[in-house]
Amino acid sequence: MKPKRRPTAIRKPTTHARVVLTPFDSVKYLNSDKAIAAYLNDALADGSTEEILMAFFQVARARGMSRVAKVSGLGRESLYKALSPKSKPRFETIVKVARALGVQITARVA
Repeated sequence: MKPKRRPTAIRKPTTHARVVLTPFDSVKYLNSDKAIAAYLNDALADGSTEEILMAFFQVARARGMSRVAKVSGLGRESLYKALSPKSKPRFETIVKVARALGVQITARVA
């Protein structure tokens, strides 16, 4: 007589299910003035220059790059170039972009 097989707690699936991962996009969550302000404040408080530029870039994407370019007086291509990670934009450009985004840059005691 054959010994009875004990049931296993975990069974292997007969088909291989594939997990599809999508890249995280912060733009989906920047849907309010409060969220945008908090995002930029975090970048300004803790971030490197590249992180700060990336935060401004993401907020500009959330607001619409064409709209931000028009309101700031910059060309759309110039806006992309100014906010790219390796760029060194003038402070005047950042102030224009901040105003176009509807945010103020302020200072506080660290």
